[in-house]
Amino acid sequence: MILQSSTKLLLYFIVFVVVLSAGSRRPAHVEALPMWNREIHDLLDLLKLGPEEDVTSRLAGDVIKFMTADWDCDACKVGVWLLQEIVKLNKSGDDIIKLATEVCITLKLEDERVCAGAVKAYSEIYLPLIRDYVVTPDEICGIFFGLTCGSPFDPFVEWSVKFPDVQKPLVRPPVKPDATSPQSKVLHLTDVHMDLDYAPGMNADCGEPLCCRKDDGKPNITADMAGFWGDYRYCDLPLWTLQDMLKHINKTDKFDYILWTGDVPAHDVWKQSRQNQLLYTDKITDILTQAFPNTPVYPTLGNHEGYPVNSFPLPSKSAGPHPNQWLYSDIARTWTKSWLPNDVKDMITRGAFYTTVIHPGLRIISLNTNYCHRMNWWLFVNSTDPLGMLQWLVNTLQQAEDSSEKVQIIGHIPPGENDCLPVWSKNFRLIVNRYESTIVGQFYGHTHNDHFEVFYDGPPESKRATNVAYIAPAVTPYKFMNSAYRVYHVDGDYVNSSRQILEMKTYFFNLTEANISNKPAWALEYSALEGYKMESLYPADWDDLVNRMETDETLFGKFYKHFFKMHPTTVCDLSCKSEHLCALRTAQSYQPIYCQQQTNQTHQHVFKSIFQMSNC
Repeated sequence: MILQSSTKLLLYFIVFVVVLSAGSRRPAHVEALPMWNREIHDLLDLLKLGPEEDVTSRLAGDVIKFMTADWDCDACKVGVWLLQEIVKLNKSGDDIIKLATEVCITLKLEDERVCAGAVKAYSEIYLPLIRDYVVTPDEICGIFFGLTCGSPFDPFVEWSVKFPDVQKPLVRPPVKPDATSPQSKVLHLTDVHMDLDYAPGMNADCGEPLCCRKDDGKPNITADMAGFWGDYRYCDLPLWTLQDMLKHINKTDKFDYILWTGDVPAHDVWKQSRQNQLLYTDKITDILTQAFPNTPVYPTLGNHEGYPVNSFPLPSKSAGPHPNQWLYSDIARTWTKSWLPNDVKDMITRGAFYTTVIHPGLRIISLNTNYCHRMNWWLFVNSTDPLGMLQWLVNTLQQAEDSSEKVQIIGHIPPGENDCLPVWSKNFRLIVNRYESTIVGQFYGHTHNDHFEVFYDGPPESKRATNVAYIAPAVTPYKFMNSAYRVYHVDGDYVNSSRQILEMKTYFFNLTEANISNKPAWALEYSALEGYKMESLYPADWDDLVNRMETDETLFGKFYKHFFKMHPTTVCDLSCKSEHLCALRTAQSYQPIYCQQQTNQTHQHVFKSIFQMSNC
């Protein structure tokens, strides 16, 4: 994703702006950064050389090494401190943007147009925040990386939602519905990242975060030409490929409703604007409405719908319009015009989350998970239950429980991913475990991969699976994967229906073959029941699947291929496998507490296999 490189880009220029400016004092808290201590001291010592020295060339190599290290807590603290130092120099925003752009171009971090656009867009977020809020790097980075990184400035950072004084109902084991019971079919689309400027034959290896466009020009070698139906490299989805997929779906299946979990714009974040974002959200709404005129769609926002990307500010306490009014008002208008009832319009306008009834007895809750995204820097102004969304979620689930309704939850960012703020994720897991008998499905996107997260209750040695988050593969092939979509079979619309997920099927097409034959051949990639040999898709079954993958290399190999939509580019070694299995067991970010025993078990299986082979 472009997110990480663009943030590094900002920090690159901050380092050089500080160096090229007048002297700076050495902060006391630098000593608390052991990983960066040597590099920081070198930078600050060089400041004494004065403006007549050409320090840029001397620093280039060190800064590249300095900023390409592990992007984590220490790097966050260094970057925040450096940004604060340059702001203290009282440079104007225009001066900083100009300097930053020049440094970016000089160091060839990106080409000229990407540097100019990215620096300008991201400066609109970072500079006002650092200028207006006096906080330390420890305090800021504690928000985004948790208490092990620093002490967050927000006194309510360990906030907790309040649960009603109502006893949790007895958890009853799920019972399979009768084979003749009605079923509903649900289509799940996510991370379309449609590129309206995609141009076949253009350079697919352009050196920018997004390629395959007219202004990338034609490449010197044929192998670098963008394919007609898409490309595995840094390219998003052509409009006609999306249209072909929807045409195929309409020919082969019918759905009761559709889940759309965000991220529509292309990855050209340095070129975007508010108008561009609205163009894409309105365009996809029109496309889906035309493709499925009689099928309701339940949408949610992705992080790429904001401008700049990841920017979702909270309303000011002072009078005035919501900072995201331009986006929320537009989607409230288009979503209610096309699919949703008018009574959710005010909720969407306020915070882009809502709830409504799909069928009697089945409710959907759409969350704006951008309010848990650790790269939404507006959250360090106040990260305490933004807009009260999680408290609203508790209240809505309690009403559903009281009314004997079942609930499906949709969002963009999976709650167990480390992209989600730790305290938000912790509260969400507690909510899910409390209302496990009411929540019958969770559906997300964001990662572009095909995987899931199992929610657990209890200590690791006696854990019990309570819920499952389904993370669907992206429609876009960005980066190095095929296009895919997902279909769920759900216990249908009848009295006392469990509304549980009964089957999950994923479809894809091979991009290489499509570009050779000039036609995508959409096909079933796998069925969860058949491919993973599962008896059912209840939480305990997904837990059992992860356990079986510990020792069954063939089974894990299937999952690994599906994770990359049948286009894995690397071999998964023991460490890689351990990380994947741990992620499947982690539904609370930064808290892999249910992975404690898996490493030993995995190692024991590998050693046993080696011993058996040695005796063959």
